[in-house]
Amino acid sequence: MSDKKLDQIRNRIDEIDRQLHELLNDRARQAQAVAEIKKAADPAAVFYRPSREARVLRGVIERNPGPLANETVARLFREIMSACLALESPVRVAYLGPEGTFTQDAVAKHFGGFVESVPLGAIDEVFREVEAAGTHYGVVPVENSLEGMVTHTLDMFTRSSLWICGEVVLPVHQCLMAAGGDPANVRRVYSHGQSLAQCREWLDSHLPQAQRIAVSSNAEAARQASGEKDAAAIAGSAAAEVYGLALLASNIEDDPSNTTRFLVIGREAVPASSSDKTSLLVANPNRPGALHALLEPFARHGVNLTRIESRPSRRSAWDYNFFLDVEGHAEEAPLRDVLEEVRSRAGFFRVLGSYPCPVY
Repeated sequence: MSDKKLDQIRNRIDEIDRQLHELLNDRARQAQAVAEIKKAADPAAVFYRPSREARVLRGVIERNPGPLANETVARLFREIMSACLALESPVRVAYLGPEGTFTQDAVAKHFGGFVESVPLGAIDEVFREVEAAGTHYGVVPVENSLEGMVTHTLDMFTRSSLWICGEVVLPVHQCLMAAGGDPANVRRVYSHGQSLAQCREWLDSHLPQAQRIAVSSNAEAARQASGEKDAAAIAGSAAAEVYGLALLASNIEDDPSNTTRFLVIGREAVPASSSDKTSLLVANPNRPGALHALLEPFARHGVNLTRIESRPSRRSAWDYNFFLDVEGHAEEAPLRDVLEEVRSRAGFFRVLGSYPCPVY
């Protein structure tokens, strides 16, 4: 290709960049105008709208002709929306810390990089921080594809009035990191017990001589490894940056399908977005056919039940609460009619939230 042709292409790229820059600032100005209108009508107005963002991202994917992948353009627009929202009103999000955990990655994936993220030490602390309006939202893990449900998160919904406002599905890719750059020098490997188990085969093959030490979190493992020359940590790649470690190996998990699901919790219910799911908490007296009575309306009306989980109710021995995930929004048919029927049959019934299905 001639130098003249290259110069023409580069000049075109420069022109496109100038246009993009102008359009981005124009979008930001429109976001500021929206903020002014909302604040004039209600000083306590809510600026982050999960249903609105989900519709925007779905539209981005539907009209994407390539060559950029759908996930790529969705991430780009997520960051644009995040930056514009920060101009309207800064969003604070509490998450299960410490800094450098997969939960922090889930915050970034859902809200973008322009929110103020607040790490807390326990799941119940995240709930309390949102309930007390210390933050606008919280993000907590609820399920891992290999390890199952995070029962502490489920149990918190039995005594919290917060709503589920969103869901984040995050592939879990484990990395080996250390302060030194030579894996041959590693004598100890720190990580959360679950991560050590998820990387057992890789460790057996590559570091059979290293002692495996379970700690409270992968971020804590990275922190400890940062101060020891002959130690390494297993954690997400973000922890390496936070704690100044070198990545020695990536994607060392034994099962590449390992995925964690997180919930976004907040104080406001979320309107319908055209593709939603609903989480419920129900209970019935322990008698024959009680569970069937609660589930039968879903089958009869053709509403898909995607998950059911039981947890001790703590009301009495062998008495259980049931957590259900179903397709649809609680305010729209046919689910609206099904829920009214289930409510009339249940001893206890609560909609935990209707929220957009993850876009990517």
